[in-house]
This record gives sequence, structure tokens and C-alpha cells, in this order.
Amino acid sequence: MEVKQWLQSGLSLGRQLVLAAALALTAVAATAGGEVGFENDGWDQLLQAHVVTAPDGLATSVDYAGMLAARPQLQQYLQRLADVTPATFDGWDKASQLAFLINAYNAWTVELILTAYPQVESIKDLGSLFRSPWSKSFIPLLGETRSLDDIEHELIRGSGKYPDPRIHFAVNCASIGCPALREEAYNGAELDAQLAEQTRRFLLDRSRNRGQGAGLAVSSIFKWYRGDFERGWAGYTRLEDFLLDYTEALDLSAAQIAALRQGKSDIRFLDYDWRLNKAP
Repeated sequence: MEVKQWLQSGLSLGRQLVLAAALALTAVAATAGGEVGFENDGWDQLLQAHVVTAPDGLATSVDYAGMLAARPQLQQYLQRLADVTPATFDGWDKASQLAFLINAYNAWTVELILTAYPQVESIKDLGSLFRSPWSKSFIPLLGETRSLDDIEHELIRGSGKYPDPRIHFAVNCASIGCPALREEAYNGAELDAQLAEQTRRFLLDRSRNRGQGAGLAVSSIFKWYRGDFERGWAGYTRLEDFLLDYTEALDLSAAQIAALRQGKSDIRFLDYDWRLNKAP
């Protein structure tokens, strides 16, 4: 299906004309040197308006009803993502490229939920017996029709260009077990600070990560993607090394820290909560 057919299906003629006019007025921001990446104002506004932060600031949920009402604005943003050519993308610095891909993953995940909302209780409901929702190819991006898996595992993790394992605290799978969907868009200029904050708030969340007995009980993210935390980024060659840099956030005891340092910590992985991260 053509991207404009996908995005405009179900829109009235009037809304389609408004969308077309808006698309004609939007553009990718770039300097002569190509160091400034994508302009994310539309997505940023949607996140600020419809992402609900928990009282402790560590988790978020999504007002999908509000997102549904604002779907034309989301679809305008998705069309702008689709309009970016590989040559334009390649001209950006790596931080801007990575921010673009994270935003694309998160925005298309919200759009996928909206295709069935409110008759959806988990993103897994949108898969089938033979295909997960993440393997569906429906996303027009960088010249190809891609899946969410393609964005995360090929363009981000598989490319070798973005070895930062903190991306796992930024991409959001629309589930309660996920790290928080950030209340603002990612951008290249602030990406390192944004990823640092996302990591810390996730590790501060005791429902997902905590010291337990002589060891730790942590999110299954660390089981599924353990290798990403052990490939040498920032000097980490063990998952324990990564966790040792966040002992304060994890509130670990001296004994738990010593066990981590010695590689003797009993690290357990908590069950993942796949229920939809919808706001009450």
C-alpha cells in the first residue's frame, strides 16, 4: 500500500486536503554541513500532550484516546518520516540518525496501536499465529517498507553504527513492562543526556529493577539483550559492569555491589508485563 493510502485511509476529504497542505509546508531541517537532523516538533507536541507521567516520574502511560483524536497530526509526522531519503539520512551526524530511528520506532508503534484501539489490550493482540506485530512490514522508511523489528534490529542494533545499549530504554513497545515512553521527542543535540536520563529513571523503578537478597532482580530486557551490554560500549564487557555504574539508582547494598564486582551476583530476570501502557 502506498504510504499516503496507509496514512489517509479513513480520513475525510477535508482532512486529506489539510494534511496535504501541511505536508507541503513541512521540511527536514538541515545545515549546509548536514549536521542538524530531522525536525520533530509535531511528534514532540503529541508526546507532551498525550504521555502521562507517573507521580514518581519513573514510568509513563499513553492517553491513546487523545492520540486517536490527534491522529491526523501523527499521520502528518509519519508522512514526513517517510519522505526522508537515504541520502538525506546519511548526511546527518550519527546522533541525529539514531534519534530519527528511535522516534520513528516509537511513533509507528503508537500508530499501530491506534489501528485497533480501543479494542486492544496488548500489542501482542495485533500479531497472528505466524507473525508477531513487530515483524509486520507496514512502515515506509528510508526507501523501503519495513517492520518495527527492521528498525530496531537491523537499522539500529544490526547496523553497527549505534552500539549504545541505552537505546533499550528509549524504544518503546507500548507495554507496561517497557521503559517509559519519553514525554518529548529525541534529538541529536541532546540525545546523550536524554538516554542517560531514560536509563536512570528505568533503573530507579523498583517494579522493574531492584536488589533482592544477595543479588538482583532486573527487567527481562537485560536477558534478551545482554550481549548489547557486553560488547565494549563505554568499556562494558559484562552486564555486571554496566549495573555497577548504577548502584546508586538500584540502591544496592555493599554486599550486593561486592557480588556484582566479583561476578558472583545472582541476577534474576523479572517477568515482562505485556499489557498495553494506556493511561487510566
